[in-house]
Amino acid sequence: MNKNTNTNDNGPNDSSSVGSTVFLCYEHCSTCARARKWLTEHGVPYAERDIKTDNPDEGELTEWYRHSDLPIKRFFNTSGQRYRQLHLSEKLRGMNDEEALRLLSTDGMLVRRPILVSGNMVLVGFDEKTWESAFRGTARTVK
Repeated sequence: MNKNTNTNDNGPNDSSSVGSTVFLCYEHCSTCARARKWLTEHGVPYAERDIKTDNPDEGELTEWYRHSDLPIKRFFNTSGQRYRQLHLSEKLRGMNDEEALRLLSTDGMLVRRPILVSGNMVLVGFDEKTWESAFRGTARTVK
């Protein structure tokens, strides 16, 4: 895990101080930048992890998938070049969840981002209303 962290005061700390919230992102992703800004503005402490250089392994993805209650396709970066190169829109239909999770674990660029994991909560992609609802009562209100 990368040592990039954020705390409520925006100062760096080791990952032990940020609890169990992990923000998986890609540095060139504009959606990830918006999500990072949202986390900072709402005072949500997190440890940042680059999804390309520190790709989630099959065990992590399996756990997150089970906690998310999302269809497996939501974990794929369907707009990514790698997804299109591998013709996954066709191939996914014939894969079971285990095969799809194994494939996701081979390349971080196949994985939809950002992913935010906090305890048993898993948020895939960034939707401001969904994130606000998930953090209601724990995140600081932005004025």
